[in-house]
Amino acid sequence: MNHPIKSLYPNGCFAVFNKTHSTQYIKNLQLSKQTVKKSPLLAMSVCLLSMTTVFTSSAYANLNNTDIDADSNLSSLTTLKIKTTQTVISTEQTKQANAVSQTNENKKTSQTVSALPKLSSLENAPKLTLTIPTIEHFKTANGVPVAFVRSTNIPIVDVSIMFNAGSARDGEIRDSGYGIANMTATMLSQGTKQLDEDAFNRQVEQYGLDLSAQAERDAFSISLRSLSDEKYRDHAVDLLSQMLTEATFDSKVLERNKARILVFLKQQQENPSAIASLRFYKELYGEHPYAQPIAGTLETVPTLTREDLENFRKQFLVASNASIAITGNLTNEQAKNLANQLTVKLAIGEPAKKLADAKPLQNSKYVHVPFEGSQTTVMMGNIGNKYSADPSKWQDRTNFAIANEALAGGNFNARLMQEIRKKRGLTYGIYGSNTTNMSNGNYKISFATRNEKLNEGIDETIKLVNKTRKEGLTQQEIKLTKDQLSNSFPMSFASNAGINSLLSMMNFYQLPDSYLADYLIRIENADDAQINQSLVENIHPDKFLIVTVGDNYVGDSYVSDSYVDDK
Repeated sequence: MNHPIKSLYPNGCFAVFNKTHSTQYIKNLQLSKQTVKKSPLLAMSVCLLSMTTVFTSSAYANLNNTDIDADSNLSSLTTLKIKTTQTVISTEQTKQANAVSQTNENKKTSQTVSALPKLSSLENAPKLTLTIPTIEHFKTANGVPVAFVRSTNIPIVDVSIMFNAGSARDGEIRDSGYGIANMTATMLSQGTKQLDEDAFNRQVEQYGLDLSAQAERDAFSISLRSLSDEKYRDHAVDLLSQMLTEATFDSKVLERNKARILVFLKQQQENPSAIASLRFYKELYGEHPYAQPIAGTLETVPTLTREDLENFRKQFLVASNASIAITGNLTNEQAKNLANQLTVKLAIGEPAKKLADAKPLQNSKYVHVPFEGSQTTVMMGNIGNKYSADPSKWQDRTNFAIANEALAGGNFNARLMQEIRKKRGLTYGIYGSNTTNMSNGNYKISFATRNEKLNEGIDETIKLVNKTRKEGLTQQEIKLTKDQLSNSFPMSFASNAGINSLLSMMNFYQLPDSYLADYLIRIENADDAQINQSLVENIHPDKFLIVTVGDNYVGDSYVSDSYVDDK
């Protein structure tokens, strides 16, 4: 086997090439010092040209599964031979040599490279079997449910503790307290009773930890990645425990965070996609807690106090409101000890109340936000479904996942991508996403288009959605999508982080192991009629909220209720 060699030539060009070809090409690259001094750019181009020849010849050898002898192939792989006495090489000569080299390379390509008509060896390949990770379940001494997967491939442990305490709970601390959960997550690692902010960060860096907290609409999560060695693991768990129970929420740090978040919120006002997303949630959810931004607003963030954060922690970051996922190189006993270490100081508390259901729009609605620019951002959709631990609902969800992927997935086989981008050239990308939450999620189609094409973009999108709901997807589209989802499924748990993410989600929403284990069965069992019916049940163009952000205003031709936002 020939190993790559790295060489630094007199002109300063750093090359990597195959050992078989090294002698001849070193000769070809020996530019004189005078040439390098007078024209370093020319010297570099000559170097790159010769390197290209080396790489190309090696590539052809690999494609044809044959060895290339450097000497015997020099006639067909033209190189530049430059004498050491030569002091000037004209640009025209270099161009001519480059052209000759390219011509000969093209000739060689046409002679030796041909596409395989098919991979016949795969026709009778046995069906691959899939092994789902084994999940162990137990509870901590104070009742926190834990899901654990042992993975010994790497000496790493991933831990996630989740609380039913996302930004949807901000209003339960006080009226207009939007941003409390996000600020609490931000400040958990910015100083504890034992370590100030700088000392805490030094500890994280010293032990090579990945430690973070995040607030979403439903959940408040803290994630840890550490080496599984006991020395590192114990320090990591101690720091995470301090975050949970001893964060100080220093007033000066709080004011600094307020200023930073206000800058972020102002920057969002210059981003049409962010504007559209925020407005979509506000208009779709109305009085529901999901309507409010996770980070808060320009009006509410300045009002946040240390007392707000303390109250949020005391009410929601408690054992009865928590769930834990652990993945990594631990025994079952070590995982149990880790979970107990993590939660031993947590107050028991009370579980969070059930969120109210979100009410769907009764009629379609159009909102336009003026924004100067050459493009308009569009978001349209309706209220969706919520997570359910009822197995009878899982097949419905899988049916719609298949249907939406075929209609509006992120690949070029999706109908909307084919029609709106490829055929009509109205956008670079159009995507449909289905978000499922503890309360009602939403279905949303998003794209951006030139201002003058806005009406056509919206019109053709709604027209295609309605047509697909009425006529359904083809058998070929459904089969292709089912194969795609089945084949990509193993990537969900190809890493410790991927496994732990699945564990966290399932434990938080109280989904049994069969939710994961039976996923491929649900895909296989989904028939064409069920998949097409799911489009009718989940996508409601007659009740679409349409939000546009840009210069152009489409009027009320698509909806029964429309207005322009002057703010």
